[in-house]
Amino acid sequence: MTAAENVCYTLINVPMDSEPPSEISLKNDLGKSKRIDCIDMLYFSPSEEFVSSDTEDQYSYDRCDMLTFLTSFPPAEKGDVKLKTEALKKVIIMILNGEKLPGLLMTIIRFVLPLQDHTIKKLLLVFWEIVPKTTPDGRLLQEMILVCDAYRKDLQHPNEFIRGSTLRFLCKLKEAELLEPLMPAIRACLEHRHSYVRRNAVLAIYTIYRNFEHLIPDAPELIHDFLVNEKDASCKRNAFMMLIHADQDRALDYLSTCIDQVQTFGDILQLVIVELIYKVCHANPSERARFIRCIYNLLQSSSPAVKYEAAGTLVTLSSAPTAIKAAAQCYIDLIIKESDNNVKLIVLDRLIELKEHPSHERVLQDLVMDILRVLSTPDLEVRKKTLQLALDLVSSRNVEELVIVLKKEVIKTNNVTEHEDTDKYRQLLVRTLHSCSVRFPDMAANVIPVLMEFLSDNNEAAAADVLEFVREAIQRFENLRPLIVEKMLEVFHAIKSVKIYRGALWILGEYCSTKEDIQSVMTEVRRSLGEIPIVESEIKKEAGELKPEEEVSVGPAQKLVTEMGTYATQSALSSSRPAKKEEDRPPLRGFLLDGDFFVAASLATTLTKIALRYVSLVQEKKKQNSFNAEAMLLMATILHLGKSSLPKKPITDDDVDRISLCLKVLSECSPLMNDIFNKECRQSLSHMLSAKLEEEKLSQKKESEKRNVTIQPDDPISFMQLTAKNEMSSKEDQFQLSLLAAMGNTQRKEAADPLASKLNKVTQLTGFSDPVYAEAYVHVNQYDIVLDVLVVNQTSDTLQNCTLELATLGDLKLVEKPSPLTLAPHDFANIKANVKVASTENGIIFGNVVYDVSGAASDRNCVVLSDIHIDIMDYIQPASCTDAEFRQMWAEFEWENKVTVNTNIIDLNEYLQHILKSTNMKCLTPEKALSGYCGFMAANLYARSIFGEDALANVSIEKPIHLGPEAPVTGHIRIRAKSQGMALSLGDKINLSQKKTSL
Repeated sequence: MTAAENVCYTLINVPMDSEPPSEISLKNDLGKSKRIDCIDMLYFSPSEEFVSSDTEDQYSYDRCDMLTFLTSFPPAEKGDVKLKTEALKKVIIMILNGEKLPGLLMTIIRFVLPLQDHTIKKLLLVFWEIVPKTTPDGRLLQEMILVCDAYRKDLQHPNEFIRGSTLRFLCKLKEAELLEPLMPAIRACLEHRHSYVRRNAVLAIYTIYRNFEHLIPDAPELIHDFLVNEKDASCKRNAFMMLIHADQDRALDYLSTCIDQVQTFGDILQLVIVELIYKVCHANPSERARFIRCIYNLLQSSSPAVKYEAAGTLVTLSSAPTAIKAAAQCYIDLIIKESDNNVKLIVLDRLIELKEHPSHERVLQDLVMDILRVLSTPDLEVRKKTLQLALDLVSSRNVEELVIVLKKEVIKTNNVTEHEDTDKYRQLLVRTLHSCSVRFPDMAANVIPVLMEFLSDNNEAAAADVLEFVREAIQRFENLRPLIVEKMLEVFHAIKSVKIYRGALWILGEYCSTKEDIQSVMTEVRRSLGEIPIVESEIKKEAGELKPEEEVSVGPAQKLVTEMGTYATQSALSSSRPAKKEEDRPPLRGFLLDGDFFVAASLATTLTKIALRYVSLVQEKKKQNSFNAEAMLLMATILHLGKSSLPKKPITDDDVDRISLCLKVLSECSPLMNDIFNKECRQSLSHMLSAKLEEEKLSQKKESEKRNVTIQPDDPISFMQLTAKNEMSSKEDQFQLSLLAAMGNTQRKEAADPLASKLNKVTQLTGFSDPVYAEAYVHVNQYDIVLDVLVVNQTSDTLQNCTLELATLGDLKLVEKPSPLTLAPHDFANIKANVKVASTENGIIFGNVVYDVSGAASDRNCVVLSDIHIDIMDYIQPASCTDAEFRQMWAEFEWENKVTVNTNIIDLNEYLQHILKSTNMKCLTPEKALSGYCGFMAANLYARSIFGEDALANVSIEKPIHLGPEAPVTGHIRIRAKSQGMALSLGDKINLSQKKTSL
């Protein structure tokens, strides 16, 4: 192991502001009182007569005179201890930065080690951990024998903290020569009265046994006897943990003697017991029956951590429905009782994993109502996952109960005071009920009346979802049309959003099929429009408000020009009153006066549809003409209003053309127009809903194909008796997987993808002719980057203090400075450096390698390294969102990057797929919309980073036919993101990967 790969157990924050002190000043600060100097001379000199040359004065004594001289000096002053403490801190920081400081070792042993100050002792533990303890040829330094003697005394110290901290330090020692003299003292600590000393003694014995078994060969037996008689929970946990790893049979023997009392143990010991049971049953499945009852008992533990681990272990050990149900119930209880939202999300993920197994899904279906109890959590993300899980598990047996609960939740959101997530939660509930009604049509009649109350909601997003649901239901379920039309007429006057109003108009115009319903629609329209003609009534209102008593001027009077060209005087008092007047306006009239005439075009279409249908239903000519005339009057008065100066914005030409067309259709009433207005529109909706249903079925089929494990007829059959011991269980070690997940899950990813080998990620940093050759393997985890740099000495000289100096650009931060090392001629070593990543943007790591050549001049040599570019694609993952969410984010995001298409690809679809592959983005535009060939293409792309940042892109490309069939694709890609770095980095990635490389 090279110096750069030595394990570091202690992390220290190192201030880099001040200049490092010199070795001479540190020696002075560490201080040597004459009393300590004399003790030192007495201790070290083998002769009767000696000279001390370290102090300014020269002394020559025999031993008797020395003892007399010693008594004349007082002990070291308290001020000396404080000075030495600060000096020792500086020494530790300098050693961490790569300084050797060999001259200070003896000074610290002589003048700092004998001190009894607790701060000094704690700092010395860190110092002895990091200081080099061996000579360059690997032999232990002679001075370390003195250190060993000092720590033997600390292990016998009456203070339990000094004993315990010394034992913890011994766990970090890797030199058997230092540990051997300390073994009797370490054994004696097992019988100390204080639990802090005993539990650290167990850890020390465990690490010594693991690294140097010959020093304490009877450790398992010793710890087993200790465990039997121990009462403290933390000591028992450490001892049991050691037996698991050192002698599993002894651990099992102890567990078998107390397996019925497991519930009474502390939670830290219970966790270790769960781990042991899992490992034993994983290695030997025949042991499952012996321990599964213990796991069941641990599901009732008072510790949430124990319950979570026990449930996970139970699922891996048994696939019986009772076991799965018990584990799922345990997970649900944890979600409900735990207050931390992160815990809720993690446990919900475990439930979702259970659902993915086909045989477990049936068991979870019986627990849907228990899962819905999680909806009491106010966090939106938890509620979203819960609703999705419940929707995946719903069946014909429990859909009615599910709908009842969701209806109650919807009603609750209407009564609760407005919260920032209330609207989004209501929207989630509406979508869930929508999906339930589509999958189980019998439930639609119960759901629709409740949901339609929300058409008048202030939250337009939730009301739009309700409207979409109602439109789909009224088209698919003919038996529910009268109910939906009746309910729609009830809430029509209360609709506040113009978008919802247009949708409601369309539904009423399309599906009102009886004479009574048509008359009701006309009544509601007249009620919503108010007094007509609109222009004349508005002018009368303005003139009628100018009463004599209100003409007292409280401010400068204003002149209002009416539609007829006359002047109406308006005082400041009366001008403050339109707010009340606007509140009294009917909704449709308010929309029109605000200048929104698109709703007027929708109204004209609706009036035309119901008028044509009324003509076909009523045979009396007088009634037909009367109804048509009323509809035409409404359209004409709206046109008049649009051309006047009363609205805030004038009517557009498109809306004028639409209303004029409807007037013409009603004046002629031809059969062709009747078919277009009353049949073709509904057929278009039917086609759209059918295509949507097919897409949903296709996606569900793909999901089921992913979940179902296909077993081929010629697959080999696995017999337990004929299987190798290490292959007896097909399941992976969950504890090992958890560890891999904490480390970024890199090993599994590379094993799953053979192409993602280390060789593909190696970056050459220097040239082959440089004196030092370097190359780096860039290992990207989720939130950090590990650089494994290979450094090769290509010269015939020894390179001393060879140091890798790195710096970063972008949102990257170097965590620690790599330690210097010495390279023999033609030797090599690996140096690791950690870089922390804070956001998704392109980053650059650059630096150099500096070294000293032995025997050469004092100037340091330097080799500049090539830049390492961090790929943004390691942090971007494909994601999905609805069209409405995409449009909302597109409007909100302020950073845009426009990239011009510059490629050699000649096919539109091929270019789109190439961009999707290069950027890890997902295409939100349906495949059917992109099918066919028309010379141009537009598609929306979406992705999210692991830091939660959204990235949107719009691809607008075309094939210039006039340049020939071999002409490349042209166009633009617009990228939008919340942060500038994300937009620029993604644009750079697209620019670099636009052209297709020829194989």
